[in-house]
Amino acid sequence: MLPPRNDRSVPRRENRIPMEIPVVLDGHRQVPGVEATFTENVSAKGARVVSVRRWEKDSQLVLASRTGEFRSAARVAYCQPVRGDGYVIGLEFLEPKGRWVVESAN
Repeated sequence: MLPPRNDRSVPRRENRIPMEIPVVLDGHRQVPGVEATFTENVSAKGARVVSVRRWEKDSQLVLASRTGEFRSAARVAYCQPVRGDGYVIGLEFLEPKGRWVVESAN
């Protein structure tokens, strides 16, 4: 029997770039309303975002840049607690629209 897959053991297809981008998150099931926050790192296909809310893995939300130039439905790949209050969430963009800070190589 194979051990459970550790998502961190799977290499990323694209490198993440450390960058703080102001964004808003919307779509939390238990806590309605938008959350203004920022990214820790970004790629063309996703981002690692700081949140005060705990998100369920595989849940969907909407991420938008605060400048209004980018918006995407996204899937929560992981949600990890951080020291103090809050979480970091890994997001995979599902339906990107507009100009993101990193262009896809495809």
